[in-house]
Amino acid sequence: MSHRKREIDRRQFVREGSTLLAASAVLPLAFPGPGDAAQDAAQDPSRRRRLALVGTGSRGSSTWGRSLVESHSEHVELVGLCDINRKRAEYARRYIGLDLPVYEARRFETMVRETRPDAVIVVTTDCFHADYVVAALDLGCDAISEKPLATEVGQCRAILEAEKRSGRRVITTFNARHGAASEEIKKVLMSGELGRIISAEFHEYLDVEHGASYFRRWHGKKRFSGSLLVHKASHHFDQVNWWLQSEPAEVHAFGGVEFYGGNGSFRSPRCRGCAFREQCDFHWDIMGSPRDVELYVECESEDGYFRDGCVWDNAIDTYDAMTVEVRYDDGTLLSYSLNAYMPYEGQSIAFNGEKGRLDVRVYDRQPWEVEGAAELRLTKIFGDTKTWVVGRGTGEHGGADRKLKDSLFVPGTADPLEQRAGSRAGVLSSLVGIAARTSIETGARVRIDELLEIPPAWPA
Repeated sequence: MSHRKREIDRRQFVREGSTLLAASAVLPLAFPGPGDAAQDAAQDPSRRRRLALVGTGSRGSSTWGRSLVESHSEHVELVGLCDINRKRAEYARRYIGLDLPVYEARRFETMVRETRPDAVIVVTTDCFHADYVVAALDLGCDAISEKPLATEVGQCRAILEAEKRSGRRVITTFNARHGAASEEIKKVLMSGELGRIISAEFHEYLDVEHGASYFRRWHGKKRFSGSLLVHKASHHFDQVNWWLQSEPAEVHAFGGVEFYGGNGSFRSPRCRGCAFREQCDFHWDIMGSPRDVELYVECESEDGYFRDGCVWDNAIDTYDAMTVEVRYDDGTLLSYSLNAYMPYEGQSIAFNGEKGRLDVRVYDRQPWEVEGAAELRLTKIFGDTKTWVVGRGTGEHGGADRKLKDSLFVPGTADPLEQRAGSRAGVLSSLVGIAARTSIETGARVRIDELLEIPPAWPA
């Protein structure tokens, strides 16, 4: 897609009330950057790594801003902030607590040239991840991208080509790999207790608090998020790819907007000022959240984005109910589902092997009464059953974010479970979601290699 076309898309994005948010076998990042930085890194591999951040919304300003500075300032330093919304970037600077230079999105290249980062962290709206990843690579930096790495096939191709062309590296920040339950599943599968895995099941339940939040935001429009099959499920598809140590080959899916969007009997542009606030169970008062007021409400004049959009917006086209079947290149089958309007939140995961079955129930919020984050049951076909509970951990996403950042930035951090993810893992997880979305739209089975053929030797 031409640069001119991308600029038109950005203006359309702003006009229609969405925004760039800060809302993504890989070695730990030593990432020498542009110019003399490569020589600097070679001479002093222990020096702090210089990072620039593009996308300064909730996750960008917190996880990859303030939280990163508080926990890893010994190893990294932020050198610049960039966002389509200057007010939001200026708020992020205050929130992070550093006197950082702020750049508008159109001056991204200027930021890189002036601040000389080793790597750029990309936490924008999903549909623009690839733009900034490619630009960072071509400017001589490594790119650290939030998931999903891409929302379209062409973006996947552009990223792989830029990585090869530039000699720089892409890191996809799959924090879900670092969750306690996720790690425990990986250990069980690596142990061989189940033998060859024949099929797997993964069912995601988003409750009406968490699930509805996607439909208030830009995520509810496929053109920005790629649908929840790309934005949300890329976590899950990556986990399954990683757990199975296999790659997806063919996808067939069904889905629709069955609960939100046009299914409501009344609607309003946003929750503030809504005439139906007393009738609507999904009314959300953004003014009760001081951080959201500063981050979004006070920045609306810059881009017209409403963070408290209506979940009954007729323009919502992101599926809220979906099922996906995946065949892997080694023959393993996956049955996946996601429903975003449940009375409770959690996951049901299972692996069926030639020697037995592993059942995993991941618990999030009430009404579950269990001591820990997940309950596991391993049942042998001709043997005993054992059950155990895995604790949640503390910190963002049950400690997963901290472990992810340690793996990227702390020298000498081991990776026995191979949790670090590069461009191949990022592209493959996106392609499963893209293939599922394509299957829903066309009714056809979709082969991954017909969407994009990735060279077998490409790094993980």
